[in-house]
Parts: sequence; C-alpha cells; structure tokens
Amino acid sequence: MIRRAILIAIAWWGLSAAGMAQSVTAASLTFPVLSGRVVDEAGLLSTGDRETLTASLAELEAKTTNQLVIATLKSLQGTTIEDYGYQLGRRWKIGQKDRDTGVLLIVAPTERVVRIEVGYGLEGVLTDAMTKIIIETAILPAFRTGDFAGGIKNGAHQIIQLLGTDAGSPAQSAVRNRPPGQGTSATPVWLVIVLGMGGVGLLVYCAVAGGALCRLVMQVLILAALSGRRGSSNDRSPPFSGGGGSFGGGGSSGRW
Repeated sequence: MIRRAILIAIAWWGLSAAGMAQSVTAASLTFPVLSGRVVDEAGLLSTGDRETLTASLAELEAKTTNQLVIATLKSLQGTTIEDYGYQLGRRWKIGQKDRDTGVLLIVAPTERVVRIEVGYGLEGVLTDAMTKIIIETAILPAFRTGDFAGGIKNGAHQIIQLLGTDAGSPAQSAVRNRPPGQGTSATPVWLVIVLGMGGVGLLVYCAVAGGALCRLVMQVLILAALSGRRGSSNDRSPPFSGGGGSFGGGGSSGRW
C-alpha cells in the first residue's frame, strides 16, 4: 500500500510539473499583434502580395464566415511550431465564437518550418491528412526554391478552395434557402432611373426659372453632394479581429 501511494504521488507530481512547465512556456512566449489578415513579421511578402492575399481572405470570410489568417514569424522563440501555433490561434481568437472556424497558415523561415493550424470547428473539413497534402504539394516545393511568396499563395489558395465549399457555413445556407424572387436589398433599377430623371428635370427648371426656392434647392443638393464626398473619403474599414474562436492542436506541419 505504501509503495502504491508513493507511485501515485510521483505520477501526480510529474503531471503537475509538466503542466507548470507548459504554463511557464506559454507565459514566456511573445506574439505579434494581429494587425490584419496577413501578419508578415518575417517580411516574406511584397505589398502587392499582402494586398492580394488580404482581399482573398476577406472574401472567404464574407462568403463562409470562416477566418483564415497568414502569419510569418521571425522566430518560434525556442518552442515547436505546433505549440506556438495553437497558442497563437488562441491568443488571436481566430474563427467564430462557439464555432471555432479559424485557420492559421504559419511560416517560420528561421526554423525552416511551416504549419497549417486548424480550429476545432474545421477539423472535419481540413483534416490532418488534407493539410499535410497541401503542405507537401503546394507549399514546400516553392519554399525549397526560395519562393516564399509563391508557396504562401499556393497554400492559401488550396485552403480557400476547401473552406469555400464548406456547406455548413451560415452565409451559404442563407443564400441556398432564400425564397425564389427574393433578391438583394439594393434599390430597383427603375426607381433609380425615375428619381434620376426627376432630379435632372428639377435642376433644369431651377436653372431656367431661378427664384429663391430654386436657389435653396440647389444649395441643399450641393451640400448633400459635398457631405457624401466627405463621408466617402473619411470612411475606414473597421480593424480586423478574431471572432472568438479556439484551437486544440489540429493540423499538420512540414520542413524544407
């Protein structure tokens, strides 16, 4: 009995020590700021590459609500890309809350390793086997020739293709289930034409007839136009942020 108790105590101590070590490792890591859908800390992408990728990732989220973020890192800070990857996903909270529909494409050129980190909710779509195939066939061949931008774009394209066909996404379900004849909320074309013709007629009449009322109408229209221009020039897209998703270590890694 005493021997058994000692063995149990040793096992418990070992598990506790491992948990404490993991917590210390997590606390010692630093993570880049989530500045956008593409965080190129290692400087592997040109401005044009970042803009193109950002547009594709934004389109993916608009269509499916799935969030894919690309991150290149200067260093893994002594830990593995598997450990760093899921912790980065949790820190950034990529993916929709309660659905965990987030994916990270992580490249660490210093350690020559790449990883596709998959949130809980997409592990059935982006399986470990599928992410391994993407890494081995779409990403690593380009990386081995020094074409980091090409490998990242190839990998992102393959992931987008798979996530874009995710039949469970709310956005696609809404489109499929929309009743016949129910279009978008845009103003009908005929109404735009009628209002446009009426506005032109009013302007012509005011230009010919003159008068205080017409001058007032002209001033209102000019102010409205200027206000619209100011609003459009000052509009800014809201900063990108994760949707509250979480990760558990799903995905695959590869080296070159």
